[in-house]
Amino acid sequence: MNCVRICEIVCHFLDDLTDLVRIREPKFWNTWAQRTLKNALTLETLNRNTAKNLILFLGDGMGVPTVTAARILKGQLNGQSGEETQLEMDKFPFVSLAKTYNTNAQVPDSAGTATAYLCGVKANEGTVGVSAAAVRSQCNTTEGNEVTSILKWAKEAGKSVGIVTTTRVNHATPSASYAHSVDRDWYSDNEMPADALKDGCKDIARQLFENIPNIDVVMGGGRKYMFPKNTSDVEYPGVAKHSGTRKDGRNLVQEWIDKMRNKRGHYVWNKKQLLSLNPTSVDYLLGLFEPADLPYNLERNTETDPSLTEMVEVAIKILRKNPKGFYLLVEGGRIDHGHHEGKAKQALHETVEMDRAIGQASLMTSIHDTMTIVTADHSHVFNFGGYTVRGNTIFGLAPMMSDVDQKPFTSIIYGNGPGYKLVNGGRENVSTVDYQDSNYQAQAAVPLSMETHGGEDVAVFAKGPLAHLLHGVHEQNYIPHVMAYAACIGQNREHCFTSSGSAVLRPVLSSMATLLTVTRILC
Repeated sequence: MNCVRICEIVCHFLDDLTDLVRIREPKFWNTWAQRTLKNALTLETLNRNTAKNLILFLGDGMGVPTVTAARILKGQLNGQSGEETQLEMDKFPFVSLAKTYNTNAQVPDSAGTATAYLCGVKANEGTVGVSAAAVRSQCNTTEGNEVTSILKWAKEAGKSVGIVTTTRVNHATPSASYAHSVDRDWYSDNEMPADALKDGCKDIARQLFENIPNIDVVMGGGRKYMFPKNTSDVEYPGVAKHSGTRKDGRNLVQEWIDKMRNKRGHYVWNKKQLLSLNPTSVDYLLGLFEPADLPYNLERNTETDPSLTEMVEVAIKILRKNPKGFYLLVEGGRIDHGHHEGKAKQALHETVEMDRAIGQASLMTSIHDTMTIVTADHSHVFNFGGYTVRGNTIFGLAPMMSDVDQKPFTSIIYGNGPGYKLVNGGRENVSTVDYQDSNYQAQAAVPLSMETHGGEDVAVFAKGPLAHLLHGVHEQNYIPHVMAYAACIGQNREHCFTSSGSAVLRPVLSSMATLLTVTRILC
């Protein structure tokens, strides 16, 4: 062990010892509370500006237990005990709860919820961009039941719009922004039944390019759904599962390139290409970095695959050039996948990465003219407990044995999922396996091949113009109505103008607002 490492260990020990002394003193907690109170009192002056920009961060499957566990993880990654850490989303001044049920499901799926928080109406599970009158997988129930999204409302108002996700760009969450599909799994025509194609329904990948012309920025995965069947993938040549899937023979990427040839449009498929772009000379960007979903952040090739934070930074640099502002949907989509697989470590690191992206967006925008919302579509049957001591690694063991089977157990546990394992007729002894491994599947009470969603309310964090309208407990479909109201787009704009036609809500020059903010901090 070298001297630097020894010094780090000693410093951490001394910091922990200092914290231990401080937290025993009432003064520590009283001072902290008074400081928080002082900050809260500043919120008495509400931000009633017009929101020039709108950003929605959606942590797929990011229930409240996931937020709490990710907070602890973030702190522990920085050498702290973790519990006292603040996530970027924790710093938002307004927090409310959203009820997540679908019109036909008590415990929802990501498609029906996406329709709610993007299109403003609740819908049936498994459907995107259609009302509850549409029936899953029945193509002939699509027509006449389409509903439009806040991304479209923003585009029609002259704003630039973007989608950034760690899943496929035609997955449930992003697709509700632009598609009208009675089945979330119709990624390309290859996944559609013959009768649906015959009846005229379009696959979701095709709708990405046809429904809302000229979406300014699209980044994520899903490359294989854009190319003709059996077309070898550019990154994984010869790997059949990554080859193109389209039966109609269309190359949607090449069609997009041809269309954008004289419009300063760029297509990229790896990190080097993305980061080599000069955003000032890019008006349209299509980035498809994997054949399907992007890899987990813990498994990401940092040389070839961009992080969510890097994608968000590029997206904002492109979108913010529009003097009318922008709308950006950002999805941390693989939080959900980690939980479904029972891999809590993957899910929580995905959450921490999304929080980094939130911080990056905050650095690039102003609360004076940008409304930012962070929420989830649904929760999971994930939790942690077991009377763990302060600073216990979030992936560690509870400090006791079970008084039933006399075996240790991890603090993290799932209500159901693939982590249910029996060894010699009893619960697996976790001390015999590496429960700190990135792909360790935490123990579950009920055996399932895939862990399920949870049905409880999810948190909604908000800041910026009119963020105070997100308070209390609301239906999930309330969210886009608030965002549209704040930005004076969509159906409810009467409050934006007086009888003379002048604006009522106060527009703000973002550069001036930023200057005032910096001046206040420095002075």
